[in-house]
Amino acid sequence: MAATSAATFSAGSTVAFGTKASQLPQSKPSAVRFKSQKSLATFSGLKAATFVKCESESSFLGKESSAALRGSVVPKAQKSSQKSQYHLNPQASYKVAILGAAGGIGQPLALLVKMSPLVSALHLYDIANVKGVAADISHCNTPAQVLDFTGASELPNSLKGVDVVVIPAGIPRKPGMTRDDLFNINASIVKNLVEAVADNCPDAFIHIISNPVNSTVPIAAEVLKKKGVYDPKKLFGVTTLDVVRANTFVAQKKNLKLIDVDVPVVGGHAGITILPLLSKTKPSVSFTDEEVQELTVRIQNAGTEVVQAKAGAGSATLSMAYAAARFVESSLRALDGDADVYECSFVQSDHTELPFFASRVKLGRKGVEALISSDLQGLTTYEQEALEALKPELKASIEKGIESAQKQPVGA
Repeated sequence: MAATSAATFSAGSTVAFGTKASQLPQSKPSAVRFKSQKSLATFSGLKAATFVKCESESSFLGKESSAALRGSVVPKAQKSSQKSQYHLNPQASYKVAILGAAGGIGQPLALLVKMSPLVSALHLYDIANVKGVAADISHCNTPAQVLDFTGASELPNSLKGVDVVVIPAGIPRKPGMTRDDLFNINASIVKNLVEAVADNCPDAFIHIISNPVNSTVPIAAEVLKKKGVYDPKKLFGVTTLDVVRANTFVAQKKNLKLIDVDVPVVGGHAGITILPLLSKTKPSVSFTDEEVQELTVRIQNAGTEVVQAKAGAGSATLSMAYAAARFVESSLRALDGDADVYECSFVQSDHTELPFFASRVKLGRKGVEALISSDLQGLTTYEQEALEALKPELKASIEKGIESAQKQPVGA
């Protein structure tokens, strides 16, 4: 997932909000120019720069962090090829809507998206309590104008002219709950929200976070079909958190620099349907059979790990917000013309006999430009068996979503 795109988030010398290089927008005149030449090592999916110019010290980072950014990125970048592939001049020109912005995922996600220099307007919608969230985030000195929208009557206006819609709305998992336990409630929430998207911004990229993603994405597809506006290239189930976790756990296990690690994750977004392809890890690294089993199970059950650790106080909201913000940023980079953006996502697919499947995809201005099949070639015996084993469960979840959507009438 060298989801490569010029990054926008940074924290000190680590050069990362999950990215390869970054710079925050500033309220005073400044410029950040990234000349991406040859992508540096992948880190959480965004592209490193081979040249970084910071023309202002008045950034959110402060003088010391800005200096650290330059010091940590430029020396490595100068070793790269000199052929420029993409020139970024950040222009805040895209509108993003977050539906469910007052929730546990929505609030941190809104903050992270507010940091993007590509976002001109950030629309925050929820059924309650969103006004305070918007007021709080609006004080951050970044370009995006923040607007709040409360309740069904304001939902249509929250979507007018939007380029990317992110849907984290719904109830979170609690101890003892499976993603299927969430289905009845979250299915209707997603259906109603996607109907509004179809009516008000049918050309937008739609990012589905609400679980169970294996079912809610098919629900969204059926709703869009009934509305006559379904574009499979623009509907995404956000599975980025599985990749983020895989990269983190592998780096920890093998003592690798996290910025270098890239693990494709395919299948679905629940339990055994999550299949990290450890044999495809970059940089190339060997795993014992025991390590493969241990890592695979941990990546599959990482959500439960967080639910149990929070002991009833919530689910994986912060890491999910981080992963969702990465996917938003990748989508914005693709919309802005970056021709080198790749992410894993649960999308309509012909990789298998299933109608939806998570795999690495190439993103472009019109959505999915290509499904990357190479990751599924040359699998190990363990991976091939796991792939076949996940299909019945994934098939059942997809069919459950489709049947649910087909039984319910679509609103006018």
